Amino acid sequence: MELPESVKVWSQFFHPAFMWILLGASVYTLYLGIQFRRARNGAEGVKEKKGKLREKHYTLSSILLALVVLGNLGGMAITYINNGKLFVGPHLLVGLGMLALFAASAALVPWMTKGNNLARNAHIVFNVGILGLFSWQALTGMQILFKIIGGLGGSDAA
Repeated sequence: MELPESVKVWSQFFHPAFMWILLGASVYTLYLGIQFRRARNGAEGVKEKKGKLREKHYTLSSILLALVVLGNLGGMAITYINNGKLFVGPHLLVGLGMLALFAASAALVPWMTKGNNLARNAHIVFNVGILGLFSWQALTGMQILFKIIGGLGGSDAA
């Protein structure tokens, strides 16, 4: 499948922009999760919002999971379409690792709803790890984007 050159060039900007938006949404989801945890533990000022916080955190997390998977696959697809191959390096491997952590974190939810504290703590650890990796991904992704913009051939484009 051969795309017009202008589509190939501009498609390379979609993945980074989309993922930066998802990074921001991840930070907000973390904030909601912290607020829900405080409400569940009886903190004044948020206790009365417990149900609403849980629902917002759960809904945004579900949407975020789907969009991160699509964004990751989209980045790989764009790289493959533009270069005829994927560039196996830290950016790609960490991105795939993040997907595994996202899936593991989401898989803990049924146990969390039954009050399993080990599942809750693992969920928190996984998601803090994801956020750290996601931040690193954002920075390395910008380095890749600047190489593409600089005309270095995009040899590190995934």
